[in-house]
Amino acid sequence: MLRKLSILILLFISAIGWAQISDGQLNTIDNRYIDEYGDTAKIYTKEVEIELSDKTYYNDYKIIDYKMDTTYIDTTLNIKKYYKFNLERKDNLELMSFHNPGQAYNSLAYTFNDNNSTYPETGARAQHFNYFEVEDIKYYSVPTPSTELMWSTVLEQGHLLDAMFSFNLSEQFNASLSFKSLRSLGKYRHSLSDHGAARITMSYHTKNKKYFIRGHLVAQDLNNDQNGGLTDESLFYFEAADPNFKDRARMETNFSDAKNSIRGNRYYFDQFFILWDKKDSLKTIPSDLKIGHQFNFEGKHYEYEQDAANAMFGPAFTNDIRDHAQFSKLYNEAYLSLNSPITLGEVRFKVNNYLYNHSYKSIVISEDGVIDSKLEGNSFAIGGEWHTKFKKFNLDVDASQIISGNLTGHAYSAMASFKGDYSIDPISLKSINSFKASARIFSNSKAPNFNFLLNQSDYKYYNWQNDYKNEEINGLGVVFDSEKWIYAAANITNIDNYTYFDRDENTGQTRPMQATESVNYFKIKLSKEIRFGNFRLDNQFIYQKVANGEDVLRVPDFITRNTFYYANYIFKGKPMYLEAGVTFNYFSKYLMNSYNPLIAEFYLQDDREYGGFPLFDFFVNFKVKTMRVFFKLEHFNSGFSDNNYYSAPTYPYRDFVIRFGLVWNFFI
Repeated sequence: MLRKLSILILLFISAIGWAQISDGQLNTIDNRYIDEYGDTAKIYTKEVEIELSDKTYYNDYKIIDYKMDTTYIDTTLNIKKYYKFNLERKDNLELMSFHNPGQAYNSLAYTFNDNNSTYPETGARAQHFNYFEVEDIKYYSVPTPSTELMWSTVLEQGHLLDAMFSFNLSEQFNASLSFKSLRSLGKYRHSLSDHGAARITMSYHTKNKKYFIRGHLVAQDLNNDQNGGLTDESLFYFEAADPNFKDRARMETNFSDAKNSIRGNRYYFDQFFILWDKKDSLKTIPSDLKIGHQFNFEGKHYEYEQDAANAMFGPAFTNDIRDHAQFSKLYNEAYLSLNSPITLGEVRFKVNNYLYNHSYKSIVISEDGVIDSKLEGNSFAIGGEWHTKFKKFNLDVDASQIISGNLTGHAYSAMASFKGDYSIDPISLKSINSFKASARIFSNSKAPNFNFLLNQSDYKYYNWQNDYKNEEINGLGVVFDSEKWIYAAANITNIDNYTYFDRDENTGQTRPMQATESVNYFKIKLSKEIRFGNFRLDNQFIYQKVANGEDVLRVPDFITRNTFYYANYIFKGKPMYLEAGVTFNYFSKYLMNSYNPLIAEFYLQDDREYGGFPLFDFFVNFKVKTMRVFFKLEHFNSGFSDNNYYSAPTYPYRDFVIRFGLVWNFFI
């Protein structure tokens, strides 16, 4: 069903996209350009007479995220766009990709302060990197229909396509249709990735702007063949660079009949009604009182299938492996918000209810006891938010506490931010800040993810039921951000009852564990681009240290990415903007986590350190009007370097490959 829906959506989007470039229709986005230094912070615009919407500006094409922060459809080209040209369309500096897109990522660094939730989620986290969460969904407000097509080659026999079409039926109603499709066979045996995700969004407000609603529907189906990594013999041939095995498909893998998948559907909407509002005499600083409601229902299925039980996972109850975990949640939140910008700022009071069901087909009766078939229950939480601004200072406070139900926990955070002096660009009239600085303190307590607490499998050693304590995460983070000087961020995190996967000493199989000692984790990240004429050197550096608890949380001491490139317009009349250069990636050696495809989780290993290998990519990117083209020679140094590059133990990283793709926006 999902594939049939994808075909219909893609045909519809393609037809609309081509229709939007018919004769007589001018594109306002084509009329913005970057300055002679390629500085995308200074975007100059001209108003354009177009056929359907009179006068339209680039900032009329809005993108709104789940926090209601607004940006614009951006057709410029810069080095950050290059870093995000991948399956997830996110910068993956802190991740180590498996060789085939859509498989998994090994985490090189962690961010524990980006989730302010008090509730656990389902497991199989390694299968979720390409899964659209609530915060990944974008909403659109566009004056005319708009299309974005992202396409890229993959390793073999497939492609990556992410297509979006947004439109409005009136100024009050906006909607979008999107579909992401991935198919890549991979270079090693039995490593096929086959993903599909359809998204529909809408937003509406009444003419008097008293009532607002937005929502989305997402259907996702992410399938991956699992080969269990290379056999010991194949690993020897790989590291010895045996010329008989340059064709990686000739190497033996541990499995030839296994696959896992995540299927999910989500129905989400957020609505509010303004009970009272008042504007000042200039009608620029409104005060209001509103009541709102958020609804989120999501169902997931995680499945692992294997035609014949493999001794790699120990004894099994049956020879035909069919593991299936179901998860559903229903989240409702009601809130009352008072917004008075001149005096108090925005104050919000909220109450929410979380119903969950993590289940399997039946109970398990074994020599070790009885494993229940499900974890289910519900919890109620109350909380509040305060957002205020005083001149150049912003203060944001968010607190939530579970008060009853089957779960316990809390989430508290407070952030103070400051924006430095700014100047006004005389052409675009856009304010440009000299720097921004912020500090955030947070405290989070919540139950571990459900697969730590309950798991069932046809493999005997992968059945458990645990009564773990809440993970207690406390930390402090500071950020200094200046394009002129440097970007610097530092985080200090303390974790009690840290929950992780490790190898059981008796069985040799993966088991959940909970640390008895505190984990102290420190990370500092620096970023700076240096320019000399049309040449740039873009640098990112991460230093991190686990001061206490290094036996359970392992990270490389440092990670670096350095890109030296040329950027300038070429040809007369500046029809094309070009960026070309070389990127260097490196992380230090450490005890990298192993991957377990049965539960789609990473676990600790003590056998060998991995890392310390350079990755060089050569790229040529260019922009013509609203089309950005990306061409890359990925890992081109693999042919003359040691074969010691791994994404995880027994899983080599990809060899040299030529990648090509584009992002193209159409506007009526």
